[in-house]
Parts: sequence; structure tokens; C-alpha cells
Amino acid sequence: MTEQTPRLELEGITKAYPGVIANNNVSMKIMPGEIHALLGENGAGKSTLVKFIYGVQKADSGTLKWQGEEMVIANPNAARKLGIGMVFQHFSLFDAMTVEENIAIGISPELAAGDLKQRIRDVSQQYGLPLDPTRYVHSLSVGERQRIEVVRCLLQDPKLLIMDEPTSVLTPQEVDELFKTLRHLSEEGVSILYISHKLQEIKDLCHFATIMRMGEVVDDCIPAEESPRSMAEMMMGANLVSPEKPGKAEPGAAHLVVSNLSLASSHQHGVDLKNVNLEVRTGEILGIAGIAGNGQMELMEVLSGEMLVDDQNAVMIGNAPVGKSGPGIRRDAGMGFVPEERLGHGAVPEMSLWENAFLSGSKSMNLMSKGFININGSVDYAQNVVSEFNVKTPGVEHAANSLSGGNLQKFIFGREILQSPGVIVALQPTWGVDAGSAAFIRQSLLDLAAKGAAVLVISQDLEELFEVSDRISVICEGELSAPRPAEECTVEEIGLLMAGISHEKEAAHA
Repeated sequence: MTEQTPRLELEGITKAYPGVIANNNVSMKIMPGEIHALLGENGAGKSTLVKFIYGVQKADSGTLKWQGEEMVIANPNAARKLGIGMVFQHFSLFDAMTVEENIAIGISPELAAGDLKQRIRDVSQQYGLPLDPTRYVHSLSVGERQRIEVVRCLLQDPKLLIMDEPTSVLTPQEVDELFKTLRHLSEEGVSILYISHKLQEIKDLCHFATIMRMGEVVDDCIPAEESPRSMAEMMMGANLVSPEKPGKAEPGAAHLVVSNLSLASSHQHGVDLKNVNLEVRTGEILGIAGIAGNGQMELMEVLSGEMLVDDQNAVMIGNAPVGKSGPGIRRDAGMGFVPEERLGHGAVPEMSLWENAFLSGSKSMNLMSKGFININGSVDYAQNVVSEFNVKTPGVEHAANSLSGGNLQKFIFGREILQSPGVIVALQPTWGVDAGSAAFIRQSLLDLAAKGAAVLVISQDLEELFEVSDRISVICEGELSAPRPAEECTVEEIGLLMAGISHEKEAAHA
């Protein structure tokens, strides 16, 4: 490979925004047929670099060479013409259109002409990505939707495929299928730039890795020769402390109980909840696995009180029935929440950190007096969160949207945990968060359970659930499986349940 001309070569790429240097003198080479990982913590500069390669942003200085020729990629259309395709983390698909229609509007009119249906079938068959061009997107699973994005790129005959967190919404079985496709492409000479926080995947799949920290390239490695821990430590520039379950007593009485809960979703293309029953005991963590879009959002809304149900006894916190009660009453009963969407749901983007701390802690932290906000108390509380949860920020007077994703997530977690909730419900607690922050958040959940809280974690990340959970359930199409002790579950079994395949047949043969 060393004798070949690099497919893509970056030299000295620098890009600054007001107050931050996103990329500082970044150089990198990607060879033909190479699966090349780009690793780094949140805020390391990966997104900025990829946007530059794909023509979304301009660099302040530095050069890009494509197959040995220096050039400027003016926009994504120019990138696609060169043979650079990108599969984004968040899909850009229209639910009310067919697979074929979605693909047609994302490629050039020349490519869309002729028998596009047949070409979609041919390409999907060739690369093991089964796809029916006549189906409507709203009827597809998340894994099938991702295939549309990949097939759309493949129809353009890419020479470099950029993939951003491609497995975050897939079952373990779907991940295996995707990896077969990527290896097939690599063997045909397609280069792949692969971005993921899942370091075991990097080790299994990628030939080479470039590691960024604070906008700079700090290291590179051959992932097959490393461990997930060693790569995480290169990213962090420090030792990674893995979460440890503290020694704790047997779980106590059920403290969060949901009984016979059925609810129609209020969201277009949402998922109705069907006869959901669960209980979380004091001192335990119950994990709920599932592919995105199987009722997790609806379950979180019911638990937080954003969606009310007709039966007050359908949701119990301790001895308090709260099914018809809103978030305020549930907080009074000792419940804390960490929603999936950090900005806009977990925090008000334009408000300062101390104001965001006040919003959820006004009662439990005594931050109100005779109708007035105790500003000094709110600032102190926010500063405690920042120091105890290692949140990187110039100060608590700065707006929530000035923090990186990982730091804002630590702030939202810390804000809830310092209120000492009896119950905490977290949806996707470490979504898009780097290894160091994820380990810190998971340890915080374990510590909270060890102190006697009932902890419910709803997550697509199976590694996370196995790391923290005492028992695991699976949500699929709005139905919840019976919980099983985590040590009795395997990743494969949970993956099948996530895909809607039960173990009844296996049990029949046992």
C-alpha cells in the first residue's frame, strides 16, 4: 500500500471559529481500499474535518489532495462528483416517499434516469443490503433506512465513503451485515473513513486509525494491535477508569412501578405502548434495550409526566400514584429525568448553566424564596455540579449551548444526581459521548443505585447496558419483554429480541 498514491491526503488543515480552534494543522492520509478510523472525544475536531472533506465548510489554511492532485472541494455536489459519498448519523429521508423516490432526489438527474428500481435491486443484492425500492420509508426499520443512505452512495460509484456513527441505531446482527458490506467495498478498492465511539468496532473493522484531541492529530495506530482501552486512553491523553459496580446489598422494594400501561403515541409515525409492566427496585439498575423508534420516546414521556395516562395508579413512585400527574409533582415525589435530547429538552440552549440548574432544582435545592429566585444559591449549585462532574466550561454564567455534547450531558446528569433522587430515568445517557465522559456517567449511575436509588436506563448501547444493569428488558414495537438478570443474558439473545425474534422456539427445543 505504501507505494500507492493516497486516495485522500490532508496537509496542515486549520479552521478557527470565534474563541476556538476546531482544527489545528491537521494532516492525514487515506489509502485506496483502506478502512480508516477517525477517533477523538467530543469536541476533538472530527466533525469539522469531515465537513471540510465533504465540501460543507472551508478551511482557513492547509491543502487537500485527491488522488495526488491538489484541489478545493467547493460543495457537497463537487465532492460527490469526485466520488466522495457520506452516510450521516441522522438520516435525511422523507417518510411519506418510497425508497426509490428518496434515492432519486438525492442523486443527479442523469443517475436517476432509466430503470432506477432495477439498479437499486442490483446494488442492494451485490452488497448484501436487501432493499425493496417500492416500499415507503415510514414502514421500514432503522436498519433498513440506513441501507437507503448506503445504497444511494453506492449508486454514485464512490471512491471514498464517509460513515458517521453508522452502527448507533443497529442491532448486533445488523452491525455484522454492515461490516460484511464495508469489507466487500474495501476489497473492491473503496476507501472508508469511519467515525465511531464504539472502540471494539474500530478494532474489529478498521485497518488504521488517526486520533485527534483538542483539534490536533495526537497519535495514530493499527486498531487490530490495540485494545479498546488503549485507544480510549490515546483519545483522552489519560488513563481510562472503567466503571465498577460498588459492593451493595440486595435490591429492596419496588420504587418505580408501571402497571398495564397502554398508550397511543402522540407523534406522527410514533409507536403505541402496549400493556407495559415494569418495576425498578431500590438499589438496582434496570436496563431497557431496543432499536430507536420502538417506543422508547413514548415510555420516557409517560415516566416523566409529559404524557399523562387515564389511570393514576398506572405509574407509582414509592406509594404515590402519579399516572395523571405532571413532571413537577413527580419531581416532588423524588424523581429525576435525563432526556435523550440535550439541547431543548434537557437544557434551554440560550440560558446560562446556573439558570438551567435552577429550572429543575428550584424546589429540591430550595432555590426560591417568597417567589424570588435565590441567584447566589443557584450559582453555587451549578458550580458544585461543574466541579463534582468535571464539566469543562469557562463559568456557570455561560449558555448551555456553549458546551460540547459530552460536557453538557455531564452537567445535566450532575444537576439531577445532586438532587439525590429516589428514582432516576435516563434515556440514551451516553449517546454521542466520548469514552471518558461515558465512563464517568455510567459510574455516577452505579453509585446512585448503590446509595439506594431506583435507576432506569433506556439505551440502544448494549455494551452500556451490560456494564451497568442488574436486570435487562427489551422494548420492541411498544411491547416490553420480561426482565432477566444481566449475567444470564447474551448480546446475541438481546439482539434477537431487539429485532422482534423471541426465544420461544429455542425454549421448545430445550
